[in-house]
Order: sequence, then C-alpha cells, then structure tokens
Amino acid sequence: MLFVDKIKLYFCHNKKRIMSVKIDNLDLRIMQIISSDARIPLSDVAIKCGVSRAVVHQRIAKLTEKGAVLGSGYHVNPKSIGYSTCTFVGVNLEKGSMYNDVVECLCHIPEIVECHFTTGNFTMMIKLYAYDNEHLMDLLNNKIQQIPGVTSTETLISLQQSISRQLPIVFPQED
Repeated sequence: MLFVDKIKLYFCHNKKRIMSVKIDNLDLRIMQIISSDARIPLSDVAIKCGVSRAVVHQRIAKLTEKGAVLGSGYHVNPKSIGYSTCTFVGVNLEKGSMYNDVVECLCHIPEIVECHFTTGNFTMMIKLYAYDNEHLMDLLNNKIQQIPGVTSTETLISLQQSISRQLPIVFPQED
C-alpha cells in the first residue's frame, strides 16, 4: 500500500511539462497498438510494426521519458473496491494564484483522482470517488473546504459513466 501511495504522490507532484518530441509514423503505430492493449508483449508489437523488439522497447522508453506516453498497466474499477460515488467538484479560490498551493493539499486526499485548472464558473475542477454520500460529505466539509484559499465548492454527482476511452491515434494525412 505504501508503494502505491508513493506512486500517486509522485504523479501528483510531477509538474514536468511534456518535452518537445518528434513523433514519426512508427511511434504513432506503437502508441496505437499499446493504447488499445497495454498487456500486449513487446515482441508482438514488434511483429505488427515490422521492427525488432529492442526498437519497440527504445521507442516506448523515449515516448515515456518525453511525456508522450503516460504510464501503463491496469485500471481498477472503483466500484469493485467499494467506491460507489463518482463526483465532480467545482472549486473556487480566493485568488487563482493560490492554485499550486491548493493542489499540493489536494494531493494528500487519495480519493481525488483528477484536478484541473479551469476557465468558467470555477477556478478548478476535481474528480473524486467516495464510498457513499456520508463519505463524500466528510471529504467536502472536513478536507476540501478546510484548505486555505478555498472559498466555495459545488458538487455534481455522476449517475452513470457512458464513455471512457483513450483518444484515437491517427496518422497524418499524406499530401
């Protein structure tokens, strides 16, 4: 469990921007294959791309290092581990410049899985999971709203997730 917590904090605190990376058709093909099946053996990717396994490994390492490929692995269904309530919370701050400090505090709330600096009615939008409405109320009242700089929140409970997917990997048009 500690290992997982360290991984979450690493990604939460990692403010590294995506570096400029030149992506060619082989990179696109590799990303297309691994984004549709993260468990596919690299040797199978190599066969589909007509290159060696070492080339695929090097390309994935480069794409990961440069921030074009983010992580790999399995996604756990939150409901299977007791999180029955998916919620989006609009958060307003005293000043937009407080965003980084608030994000630092939000990183310590493991139920929060996404955080975005937004335009519109809210300074930021977060996505979180709670076991039930009582747990959600505790997260809102005793954690999120207690963060210095948070002035208000608005909660939207997701009734159903209808779409969940990766962006399609498309190849540029040939002239």
